[in-house]
This record gives sequence, structure tokens and C-alpha cells, in this order.
Amino acid sequence: MSLSDKALNSIYLVYKSWPEVEEYLTDCKGIILPIGSTEQHGPTGAIGTDALTAEGVALEVGKRTGVLVTPTQSFGMAEHHLGFAGTISLKPSTLLAVMHDLVVSLARHGFERIFVINGHGGNIATVKAAFAEVYGSAVLRGLPVASKLRCRLVNWFMVEEVRREAKLLYGEEEGSHATPSEIAVTLHLESSLLNKQRILPPPKSSGFIAGPEDFRRRYPDGRMGSNPFLAKPEHGASLLDIAATAISKDLSNFLLET
Repeated sequence: MSLSDKALNSIYLVYKSWPEVEEYLTDCKGIILPIGSTEQHGPTGAIGTDALTAEGVALEVGKRTGVLVTPTQSFGMAEHHLGFAGTISLKPSTLLAVMHDLVVSLARHGFERIFVINGHGGNIATVKAAFAEVYGSAVLRGLPVASKLRCRLVNWFMVEEVRREAKLLYGEEEGSHATPSEIAVTLHLESSLLNKQRILPPPKSSGFIAGPEDFRRRYPDGRMGSNPFLAKPEHGASLLDIAATAISKDLSNFLLET
């Protein structure tokens, strides 16, 4: 990350003591929870792409807004990628339970605005279902914040401004998995990943996936319509800035909602 140690210390929950969190809560009831996945991203992309990008965006948004950032939930719903070595997946039911418990833990301490920044499309349905359970649990447990608790999911890669920039940079070669836009962000965040970049054969077009075996059969190298070789670190820096700018505005509005 390009963030200084001082900036990280001021926003990253892992560096805070519990009295510091209590003091933070006297001024702000919001917190950012990044979630990604640990799954294949084609023959050249890092297994941790979705977690790395979600964390990178979340920390940049935290720096700009002063809102605390939790550790990244790096394991997501990636069942359809299990045909490729290195993928680690949670079942939807497991991820739902994990997200429920994470949010309820935060709500118990007095956090009222849980802002989830997501880096993996496979998480979307399950995270939204977890929010629905959280609202009911907060009431049943008699949490003081129950009536004020709000959760929001933002998928950084689906932000309109990000999609527009990716279209300008890569056109139809953006594809839908192991995309050059997400790979570019990882190259910006971790320069050693440049060593993995190489020209690949034309990818197969994106389409239906029935499960891990079907995925591996249809997309033997793990890509779906994408050309990650187009990714450059400077693209990643720009995409990260665009995402953080838009999401910071969304977060600021979210914190003001009644």
C-alpha cells in the first residue's frame, strides 16, 4: 500500500487498542469492512486478487474519510472456482454465518453503519442475505443500536466510474473474470506481481457456469473473456483513485442517513 504507517495507524482497526475504539465511537458510528475471496484469477493473476483489491480500496477510503477499517474477510463464496489449485471457498451458508457474526459483533459495540466494500461478485447475494438476518438478530438480542443499524454493500469493481474507465482502457477485453482492471490494481498495490505478467492466448467468451468442473471445462485457464496482459500498474493507480473517490462520497452520505 502507498499509505504511510501513520495513516494506517489512524484508520486500521488492527492497530487500535480497545479504549481507542471506544473513544472513536463517541464521534463516529461507522466502520468499513472489506471482503474479497481467495480464488484463481487465470494463469497470471494472484490468488488473492479479490481480497487485495477490496482491502486496497477500503484503506484508501478510510484514509480519505477517517472511518475505521476492519481486517479483510479474505475467504468468500468461490465454490465455482474450486476446480483450480489454490482456491479456498466458503459455502454460502458458511459465509452468511460469518458475515452475520462479524456485523453483530460490531453492532454490539455501538457501530451503527456497517459499510462493506466487496471485491468478488460471488459474495453479493450471500452478503445481502446476511444483512437481512443481522437486522432481525439485532432486535432479538435487544442491541441498543437495533433501530439505527444500517448495512451497505458496495462492489468497487461495479462502481459506474470504474466500469467506464475499464471500458476506455480495455474495451471488450475487460471480460468478466481475471479482468485487466482488477489485475491492474493488484500490480499497483504489489509490484512483485509484475513478474507474473505474460501474453496469453485469446480467451474464451464469458458465459454460463454450472459448477467447478463445468468452469474448468469451459475456461481451462480460468479466464472469462479477459486479457489481463493489458493491465499496467499506472492503470491500477488510476482505477483505485476513481473507486476511492466515488465510494468515499457514498460512505459520507451513508453516515448521514437517518
